[in-house]
Amino acid sequence: MKRLAIVLLSTVGFAAMAQAADLPTKKEAAPAPAKVDCWSSAWAWFKNSAADCPLSAYGFTLYGTLDVNALYNNSNAGFSPSATQPFYGIAKPAHNAEYMFGYNGISTSAIGIKMKEDILPYGWSLIGVLEAGVNPLSGMFVNGPRSLADNNVRPQGTFPWQTTNSDSSRAGQWYNAQAYIGVSNKTYGTLTFGRTNSLSLDVTAAYDPVASNAFSLIGYSSSFPGFGNTETVRNTAVTYRLAYQNFRAAAQIGVGGYAWDNANTGFYQGQLGADFGAFSLDGVLSYSQNSVSLSSYGLNPYTAAGLASLKDIGGTWFIQQKDINGVTHYYDSNSIVKGTLSNNFGAELAGKYKWNTVTIYGGYMFAQQSNPSNPEANGFNTIAQGLSVPSGAVTSTAYVNNGVLNSPAYPYDRQLNTIWTGFKWAALPNLDIAMGVYYQTQNNYNFNFANKTGVVTPAGCYGTGAYIATVGANGVPGAAGSGGKCAGSQDGVSLLIDYRPVKRLDIYAGVMMTNVYGGMAAGYTSTYYATGHTGDAKWAWTSAHTQSWDPTIGIRFRF
Repeated sequence: MKRLAIVLLSTVGFAAMAQAADLPTKKEAAPAPAKVDCWSSAWAWFKNSAADCPLSAYGFTLYGTLDVNALYNNSNAGFSPSATQPFYGIAKPAHNAEYMFGYNGISTSAIGIKMKEDILPYGWSLIGVLEAGVNPLSGMFVNGPRSLADNNVRPQGTFPWQTTNSDSSRAGQWYNAQAYIGVSNKTYGTLTFGRTNSLSLDVTAAYDPVASNAFSLIGYSSSFPGFGNTETVRNTAVTYRLAYQNFRAAAQIGVGGYAWDNANTGFYQGQLGADFGAFSLDGVLSYSQNSVSLSSYGLNPYTAAGLASLKDIGGTWFIQQKDINGVTHYYDSNSIVKGTLSNNFGAELAGKYKWNTVTIYGGYMFAQQSNPSNPEANGFNTIAQGLSVPSGAVTSTAYVNNGVLNSPAYPYDRQLNTIWTGFKWAALPNLDIAMGVYYQTQNNYNFNFANKTGVVTPAGCYGTGAYIATVGANGVPGAAGSGGKCAGSQDGVSLLIDYRPVKRLDIYAGVMMTNVYGGMAAGYTSTYYATGHTGDAKWAWTSAHTQSWDPTIGIRFRF
């Protein structure tokens, strides 16, 4: 409760930049806008925007978003009540193609309260926001780590058992988006404390031509603005933003480590930006320490190998896990996941130029992941309540695990380079057409590790596509699909049409096609199981899927 109380005191508004206006100038004031008719009828309220007709009283505003759709996905998995979104982009656990109902296509459904109270002296205001992302088809707060645990005993990449799962900074809390409080002044800027978006997440969204979950590669996965790890895009942090004339700056420092809903033990970001007429430019530098990336055990109870790590106790699967001292423990499969730690450095530079009704976008990101500062060998609690990484299930540094040296995560740094470009055309006042192209590369950081001596040597790669593999320490090729540390790339091309018949309602249609190559395609295979009529005969076959597309139509309503 103490932890929740701390975060509850941290409740505040995302639009911090909007709060920090420029210093006064000699420009003439704009004419007062015409008064909007909000409450004469239900239609009057519905046809106006949420900003024009907010649900406000005493300085507090209730707001929300509902986004649902229908789509065809050629690389899908079963429905998850806790996942942030369906598999809109290419994903390893996906397997079967199907038509389906989806959600959170162009933005995450959410419910929130924001506050602005002009009760402080000298032009200062008290501001705040409390917001939670929702899975509208299940009514649950979205919880990426929980979706991973739900698949601990659902073999990864297998039909028909696998359900949608991916790591996320949204972990089932009633404040899984933002919850912070602060003060704002038109001259001196905005200072906030609490759970908040990272500076890189906000910049990426502002400079993404197709900013959305379903139709943007850098919007679908927060690992891009997280510079390698998706959980780092939201933190408990102190954030300061300042705008002066056409320039802006911001700084953010994470506080509290793992104990305060951070997926890292240290987080630092800085931002500089400016507007020069129709051209805008922003840059971000980032460093995070002991950043967490979670994964599912993905055990198969239908094979001897899977059963060797499982035990049925009272009808519930328990996972067998040895701690670093070699002692065997049995954990409820709903209570644990695996974890990988890294120190992450990142840099981002993005710009956009508006010409008449067309805005052109472009950006570049560099991310580098290296071995973490601390091994956390005894495990740790995740940002999802009731979910931990146990001792023996942490990949970090070369610590002693069960009598031998544990293989480190990044003896050679992993480097990611991402570029994107695209445009948004306001074809009509209520109709936008956007297109984006995204491309990311990964270096070869593959290695061999001698767990008796701790010696690390470079490892080669062979093969193509989902079947790329590594070369072992003795020169013998490794297993197909084991080369995820080999050099590779991924790309995405997307199109979005967004029509707003009234200001509160979007009707959208779009598609994104993604591809993976080389090491980034390793393991993108699916295993299919079937049984005979008597249940005695079983068949299994494997196929690769390195391309995904998701034609989607949907609606979004905001209040």
